[in-house]
Amino acid sequence: MEKPAIRKILEALSKGKLSVDEALERLAHSYESVEFATLDLGRHLRTGIDEVILCEGKTCDEVVSIARVIYKRTNRLLATRATPDVYSVMKEEIPEACYHERARVIVVGRHRRRARGRIAVVTAGTSDIGVAEEAAITAEFFGNPVDRVYDVGVAGLHRLLGHLEKLKRASVTIVVAGMEGALPSVVGGLIGGPIIAVPTSVGYGAGFQGLAPLLAMLSSCAPGVTVVNIDNGFGAAVAATLINLKRG
Repeated sequence: MEKPAIRKILEALSKGKLSVDEALERLAHSYESVEFATLDLGRHLRTGIDEVILCEGKTCDEVVSIARVIYKRTNRLLATRATPDVYSVMKEEIPEACYHERARVIVVGRHRRRARGRIAVVTAGTSDIGVAEEAAITAEFFGNPVDRVYDVGVAGLHRLLGHLEKLKRASVTIVVAGMEGALPSVVGGLIGGPIIAVPTSVGYGAGFQGLAPLLAMLSSCAPGVTVVNIDNGFGAAVAATLINLKRG
């Protein structure tokens, strides 16, 4: 929705032709078009989650053009699956941009709200940290305090047991694992609260680029475990954020 359209809504509100709820509803479905994209800028009002840029498949110029519009409207920005080349161009346009290379995430600012609950991000191995950091940084961007517990997989479960008290404090736990994908079930058997399992493409040939842990997680016998797609740390963080928002 362009500024003239937003102005009309605000003018109608000021004249009493729209109620506050009606104005919010219209703003919540606002959007803005650029040459190659239609940006859902009302998404935050509808869901609590901003429009986020997935950089994969886009040129550097396309990413920056989208980022320019979002940043101008919100003064914050999250871009996932970003390469160093994308970041280099972004930095010229938005000097405040910060790049997290392992997570492949660009962040500018963050939400000022403070979530009531904590999110724990757990990995089976060090090789899973890239996906876990995508989840952790995304969760922090949306205002969640995050505890990281890395490299505590089933090959040495005593490592996980040393962090149980921290995990029990979390309102939501994101568990990231490749190989056979067993860790979410183990965590689900030890703590309460919802668990979001993230299969990764880490592993040898029989892991089938993450299909084996995905199927194992979908077959979990631990109650309260739900599963997102392979390597989808971003999706897990959004789901965890929405759970925390409902707590408020």
